[in-house]
Amino acid sequence: MSAVMTLIDLPRVCRRTPVALGACLLSFTAFWIAQRAAHVSMIDLMVYRAEGATVRAGGDLYTLRTTSARLPATYPPFAALLFTPLTVLDPADLRTLATAGNLALLVLFVWLTLRIVGHARVETLWWVSAAAVWCEPVWTTLRYGQINLLLAVLVLWDLARGPGQRWAGAGIGIAAAVKLTPALFAVFLLATGVMAHTRQRSGGPWLRHARAAAATFAGATLLGAAVLPYDSWRFWTRVVFQTGRAGLAEDTANQSLRGVLARLLHTPEPGLWWAAVAAVAGAAGLAVAVAAELRGQRAWAVTACGMTALLVSPVSWSHHWVWCVPMAVVLATLNGAFVLGAALVFCSYALWWVPHGAGRLELHQSGAELTLSALYGGTAFVFLSLVGGALGRTPRSDQAVAKE
Repeated sequence: MSAVMTLIDLPRVCRRTPVALGACLLSFTAFWIAQRAAHVSMIDLMVYRAEGATVRAGGDLYTLRTTSARLPATYPPFAALLFTPLTVLDPADLRTLATAGNLALLVLFVWLTLRIVGHARVETLWWVSAAAVWCEPVWTTLRYGQINLLLAVLVLWDLARGPGQRWAGAGIGIAAAVKLTPALFAVFLLATGVMAHTRQRSGGPWLRHARAAAATFAGATLLGAAVLPYDSWRFWTRVVFQTGRAGLAEDTANQSLRGVLARLLHTPEPGLWWAAVAAVAGAAGLAVAVAAELRGQRAWAVTACGMTALLVSPVSWSHHWVWCVPMAVVLATLNGAFVLGAALVFCSYALWWVPHGAGRLELHQSGAELTLSALYGGTAFVFLSLVGGALGRTPRSDQAVAKE
């Protein structure tokens, strides 16, 4: 019967898809014009280009200071190796290519999200992409020329395919080698495998997936060490521990728990308070993700893990929160009304309504200002609570093992 209904609805679907595609193209065009009108500098993209140039010139990667803001290199040496091709293009062409590439990555990100949710319809793809480009994390990612969408696509591509496929673990491993935060997805797979084993179920698929991700990460990191031994030694023995290197903890753009606590406690370094809260939040978030995975709810699990990684990372700039896109899609499966709340948070740019910038104004915020500057982290906690509550109403099954 469902096949017959699909055939009956096919003409109507075919008519609606071009409309959705047209809306997406119109939205992307307006976005491109708005970005150009704002004279975006793509400052992070220029840092990546400078890192690639430093590698090619044989310079000292972690003494680099570039752009008018004197920004340093903060990623592992393997990332700098990947940035070397950026030096081939001049800055203007590079900005154009980066904008087009990020828009294409956004469409792929949405498609992978819909696949993992189980709603992979072309019409939905275009409508969601048309809306998602205007949320603050995506806008800022393109404004700075950031690689957040690329890393998110690598992770989702890996998890949408499953551990039994060729190259399983490669996406997570490479993403973690470029930027450490995605490594939590390997921890999530490991924890799921261990938990499945303790419940007398086969944890092998998850454990193999975790091992493959770890092996890929190790291989990429060793490649970076082989090509850049001095920079690798400096990064893994010193730079990786310098959490302040990326910027001020209390900066409004830092939506991680460390940033929220720095503003709440009116201190530039929350220290042990952050370590304790991050440990509890990390354990709770991973528990929700593992529980969802073991109930066959991979979309819930993956998004919960992404939210947890952003919460516990020392720095999660607002543009890192592109995981709000799959979060909104998952919320739509729980309750459509929740999507409006997510849209209000991530499309209102409300976190920028508070005093911020020079003079460390964030250390003197009032109660209402503190609330606005904690919107992303607070929304992540609400999301984890909603998923946890939904899991409590979802019976356990062997679906997950069967899918693996």
